[in-house]
Amino acid sequence: MRKILSLILVSVTLLACEEDSNGPSAQPPSNLVVTVDKSNITDGVINVEATADMANFYQFDFGDGNGLVRDDDGKITHTYAENGTYTLEVRANATSSVYINHTEEITIEKGDVVIPDDGYTTPLSYDGYTLVWQDEFDGTTLSSDWTHEIGTGSNGWGNNELQYYRSQNTTVADGYLTIEAREESFSGQNYTSSRIVTMSNQSFQYGRIDIRALMPEGQGIWPALWMLGSNFPTVGWPSCGEIDIMEMVGGSENTVHGTIHWDHDGTKADYSGSKTLTSGTLADKFHVFSIIWDETSIKWYIDDTKYHEADITPAQLSEFHENFFFIFNVAVGGNWPGNPDASTTFPQQMIVDYVRVFQAN
Repeated sequence: MRKILSLILVSVTLLACEEDSNGPSAQPPSNLVVTVDKSNITDGVINVEATADMANFYQFDFGDGNGLVRDDDGKITHTYAENGTYTLEVRANATSSVYINHTEEITIEKGDVVIPDDGYTTPLSYDGYTLVWQDEFDGTTLSSDWTHEIGTGSNGWGNNELQYYRSQNTTVADGYLTIEAREESFSGQNYTSSRIVTMSNQSFQYGRIDIRALMPEGQGIWPALWMLGSNFPTVGWPSCGEIDIMEMVGGSENTVHGTIHWDHDGTKADYSGSKTLTSGTLADKFHVFSIIWDETSIKWYIDDTKYHEADITPAQLSEFHENFFFIFNVAVGGNWPGNPDASTTFPQQMIVDYVRVFQAN
C-alpha cells in the first residue's frame, strides 16, 4: 500500500505576541528556527523540529482541525489524512500568550491506498435467516450507528497499548471503511489510530455476523473486530462478556484468533481458537470473518471454514445470552503483540468492506 504525498512550502512569517498586563511583560523567545523533515514523505509523514532561545515550550497547529498541540521538546510528527492546502503554525512560547511564531503553507497531494480486488466474499442472504442490519460503508462519512472512542483509555485501554485513538484516523470512501494506524506524536503518545463502536446505537443477541476485511501488517500492530455486552457501562468488563470475532497479532499475519471472555466467579475466563492459513496472509487480500451465534454455541469461521466453537449453555456463561455491540479498532503495541520494532512500517490500514448481521427466521 503506497501513498504519494507532495509538500510545497509556500510562505514563511514570523511575529511576536505579548500579553497585556499591568505588571512586567514576559519577554518573547527569539531566533525561532523550524525544520520540516520530509524523509518519510512517501508514507504521508512530516517531522517538524523547532528551536528558539528562551522558549519554555512549543505549540504546533497543522491546520487540519486538530488545534494546537503542545510539545516541550519542540519535536513532533504528523500525518495528514486528506489532500489539501494547510497552514502549519509553529509557536515558541514563553507563556501561553507570549510567543513568536512561524507559518508555512503546506499542500498535500496524497495518492489513494491501493485496495486489492481479490479475496473472499459472502452473499446478502442465507436460507433461514433475515438480514437485520448492515453497513456497506457507502458515502464519505461513518453512519450515525457508529461513534468514536477517544484517547488512551485506562492503562492503554487496559493492555498497555501505545496509541492515542482519535476520529481523524478513520475514513470512509469508495465503499470502504479505513482505520489507519500512524507513527506520529500526539497528546503524549507516539502513535495514533481509531476505535469505533455501535454502543447505544446497534446491538444484537444471536445471529450470523459476516465482516469482510483486509488486515494491516507489522510487528506490534493489533487489529480487532469484536463485540462487548451492551451492559458494559453498568457491570464493566469481563462481567459484560466479550466476543472477539477476529483478532490478528502483527508479525503473525497468517493467523486469525477467535475468543470469548467472561466473568467466572469473580475471575476473568477466556476460551480461544485460531486458524493459520495454508498460504498467504490476512494482509494480502480480503477475508470474511464470521460467527454463528445461537442459544447453545458460538462458532467461528474464516471464509466459511469453521475453526473454533464454544458451548455457551453452562450457567457461568450467561453473559452470552444478552445483547452485544460492535467495536472495530487497530491498536499499536500492548501486552499481546508487543511493541513495534525497526521492521514495522507506518502508516498501516485495516480496511473493512462490510459488516452484516443476519438473524434466524
